[in-house]
Amino acid sequence: MQSPVNVVQVNDVSKRFIVRKDNSIKERIVNFGRGARYREDFWALRNIDIDIRAGSTVGLIGPNGSGKSTLLKAIGGIIQPTSGTVQRRGRMAALLELGAGFHQDLTGRENVYLNASILGLSRRQTDIHFDDIVEFSGIESFIDTQVKFYSSGMYVRLAFAVAVHVDPDLLLVDEVLAVGDEAFQRKCLDKIRSFQNEGRTIVLVTHSLDQVTDFCSRAIVLARGSVVFDGDPVDAVSVLRSGFDAAYEAEASGHGSFKQPLGERGKIAAVRVLDRSGLQHRDFATGDDLVVEVDVESVTPLAKWAIGLHIDNPLGQLVTGATSNSLEAQFPRLDGCARVRFDLPKANFGGGEYGVTVAMFGSEDQEIARSTDGAFFSIAQHSRSWGPLYTDVSVGFETIARS
Repeated sequence: MQSPVNVVQVNDVSKRFIVRKDNSIKERIVNFGRGARYREDFWALRNIDIDIRAGSTVGLIGPNGSGKSTLLKAIGGIIQPTSGTVQRRGRMAALLELGAGFHQDLTGRENVYLNASILGLSRRQTDIHFDDIVEFSGIESFIDTQVKFYSSGMYVRLAFAVAVHVDPDLLLVDEVLAVGDEAFQRKCLDKIRSFQNEGRTIVLVTHSLDQVTDFCSRAIVLARGSVVFDGDPVDAVSVLRSGFDAAYEAEASGHGSFKQPLGERGKIAAVRVLDRSGLQHRDFATGDDLVVEVDVESVTPLAKWAIGLHIDNPLGQLVTGATSNSLEAQFPRLDGCARVRFDLPKANFGGGEYGVTVAMFGSEDQEIARSTDGAFFSIAQHSRSWGPLYTDVSVGFETIARS
C-alpha cells in the first residue's frame, strides 16, 4: 500500500444520540406519546471531514466528552453515523473497549480463535499465529481459564496480542493500553513502532499527550464533536493544553470557529543536571547543590517566552517545580539558541530516582515545546529517614506515670 492512498475517508459525518429524561419504566409509560419534552438530542459528532493516509499515525485528542471515542467507533464501523459516510481500505483491527469481542464463558484459548475470526483470520491462519499470540500476551498459565476470571490487565494483554497478529493495515486503539502494567505498555509501544516502520496506519485515542508527540505524525483536536485543530502533534498538544477557551466559541447549534494559534515554535535541545562546580552528574547526596541546565532554540523568533521545570519521583508525583514566570524572570527576545539555569541550593531530596521535565511557553503562555523526563538523577538513600523529602528526624523517650 503506497503512502498517497487514503486508508480512511470520513465525509461530513455527524452522530446524534437521543438522551431520555424518563428515569423509570413507569415514567416512560405515563409520558408515552408526549414527544420531545421528555427527550433531547445530543450531537456527539458534527460535520467531521477527515482523510487518513496510509502509513500515518494519527492521534485523536481532546477533553472528555469531545467525541474522540465516538469518531473512532464510526471509523471502525462499530456505530453508524446519523449522516455522512465513512470509507476504509484494507484489513482493520480495533481495540476500542476492554474485552470487546470476548465471550465471558469461553476460555482465553477459545476467545483467541473467536476474536481472530471476527478480525478476518481463518482457523488455519490462527493456528499459525497462536503460539506467538500467547507468548506476546504473557498469560500462558491462564490461557485455558474462562476470561470472566481475568483481570482487566489480562483482558488487554490478550486482546492486544490478537489484534497485532492479524496482520492489520489499519489499527485503531482507544486508551486501553492505559490498563496494562508499565512493562506491557512498553512492549505494546515497541510493537506500534514496528508497525510504523512497516508502513501500517494507526489511529490512536489517548490522554497521554507525550505519546501523541512521540508517536504520531499528525494529531486532531476535538471539542464538542467538532474538529478544532488538525496538524502537527506539537501544535495540537499546545492547543489542547492552552485550553482554547478564548479561541473556540461554540454556537448554539454546536458548531464553532477556531482561531489558529500564533504559530510560535520552540525546541528543547538538551536537559542536564549539574553539581555546584558545573559538572554533569547522575548521582547526588541529600543536601547537595543541584543545577538544572536547559538548552533551548527558537524555531520561530520569540518576542516573549518562558521555561517551566518540574521534578518527579519514580511514581510520577511532583516533588518540586517552578517556572521563570513564577520566579519573576524576564528573558530577552529569542532568535537562535540560549541556555537557562535553574539553581536548587541544598536540595533536600530523599533517596531515590528522580526525573526532570522541562516545558517551554510562548507569548500567550501556551506550551510550544516539552521534554518529558529529559534528564534523570539519583539521590543516595539516607540512613536516618526516607521518602521524597528528607527531614533530619530525631526521637526522644521519657517514662510517664500511670493514671
